[in-house]
Amino acid sequence: MIELDVLTAGEALVLFAAERPGALEHVDRFCRFSAGAELNVAIGLSRLGLRVGYVSRVGSDAFGRFLLAEMEREGISPALVATDPTRSTGFMLKSLAVDGADPLIDYYRRGAAASAMDATELAAAGPIDTRHVHMTGILPALSTGCRDLAFTMVATARAQGRRVSFDPNLRPRLWPSREEMVVTINGLAARSDVVLPGLSEGRLLTGKETPEDIAAFYLDAGAGAVVVKLGADGAFCADRSGLRAFVPGVPVQQVVDTVGAGDGFAVGVISGLLEGMDLAAAARRGNAIGARMVQFPGDSDGLPSRRELDGLAG
Repeated sequence: MIELDVLTAGEALVLFAAERPGALEHVDRFCRFSAGAELNVAIGLSRLGLRVGYVSRVGSDAFGRFLLAEMEREGISPALVATDPTRSTGFMLKSLAVDGADPLIDYYRRGAAASAMDATELAAAGPIDTRHVHMTGILPALSTGCRDLAFTMVATARAQGRRVSFDPNLRPRLWPSREEMVVTINGLAARSDVVLPGLSEGRLLTGKETPEDIAAFYLDAGAGAVVVKLGADGAFCADRSGLRAFVPGVPVQQVVDTVGAGDGFAVGVISGLLEGMDLAAAARRGNAIGARMVQFPGDSDGLPSRRELDGLAG
């Protein structure tokens, strides 16, 4: 029996972040990091002392070995990560953002090892006892097998009475159509206890404009609680008990890179809820970690340790 605080699943990627501004084709020096939304969340929760399981596949190649070593270094057991002898590990190039602009990213992930996952990944892992399952909308976009895995993990967790959090984390280029993306993402959200859409994501997925209406859409669909991320303005929280609250953001003097801020927010909300915080307090922690994340160039290097978390505002 594998005993965990949090279980998640996704595609681990190698990130090459440009060391100087400019078009990626002109950059000749990069720093190497691990990446992948769910892996970022797993790393953040592990740094806070939680037991985290991460389901994935990597190739039998240098990138795969790098990622497995990074997981072990971060305290995440590679026991749930399979090595695929026939497929490669995905990677990405990221430009160096200037003046807080969003970086440009080129992905090299088509047909990568993680896209071959399906619902049998969990059966192969053996019995797992976890308090919380976290999913994003990236996994079901990778393949039909990955979609089956995502829905199976959510259904299993709900049947066992475990809390499920879901971050839409939209990647429209991975989907065959916008309609399929919206239907699938909203289907997973409706089955989740806590939904974490960004404001622009919520508008695209629901057709609603305000945080209040986006939250109401998901509560009406079946979600237990919703936290709408509002960037620098903080977050809006709502749940079935009647909570409706805006939680202010945390000011940042200089934005270095916005990628990963939403994953940091998820780390704050999930860890807060597991520690018994109410939804608004967990969102305040999410805001604090998200604000810290945008001050670092990598996707996970801004995720705090427990000691660093205690020093953050909020």
